[in-house]
Amino acid sequence: MGDDVTALLLAIARENAELRQQLALAQDMLMETAIDAGNLHALTEAVQAERDAWREEAERLSGRRKHFA
Repeated sequence: MGDDVTALLLAIARENAELRQQLALAQDMLMETAIDAGNLHALTEAVQAERDAWREEAERLSGRRKHFA
């Protein structure tokens, strides 16, 4: 192989290694984002359940007041 071909192969190998490293970092970031999204979804569901419980309690108390009025 000529020196030019060897240099080209080394450059391609180096770029490939850098791209693989960037891909691994992007995959890690994507996994962290997915975990955060799952946690946020669970928190949203918990807040909605609490909101629904408060709403039911308010309706129950509101209905009680009308009954006694």
